Amino acid sequence: QVQLVESGGGLVQAGGSLSLPCAASGRTSSTAAMGWFRQAPGKERELVAAINWSGGSIYYADSVKGRFTISRDNAKNMVTLQMNRLKSEDTAVYSCAARGARSSVYNYWGQGTQVTVSS
Repeated sequence: QVQLVESGGGLVQAGGSLSLPCAASGRTSSTAAMGWFRQAPGKERELVAAINWSGGSIYYADSVKGRFTISRDNAKNMVTLQMNRLKSEDTAVYSCAARGARSSVYNYWGQGTQVTVSS
């Protein structure tokens, strides 16, 4: 089992920045990838960014490329989403997730943190 706890959400003006750390505990060595998802009201949940164990493979949704950066520190069991040049359309609940080495889907989830960008 892997437990994930997000922090860092809040209210920010458009053009501003926020950092979302996610602390992992438990069997973290079994995670093959970690990602950040978001879900806005009335919309489907979408994968925003993901990173594999070594950090050598990174994915970004087109909507956040060039503005968001995902990183992980395996020694500290942390994955962080740095969000810059935020837009009102980035407003959503952001959730940290982990995919086990033997899983094809993200099977561990944090509780989510609200990010609100005011225009």
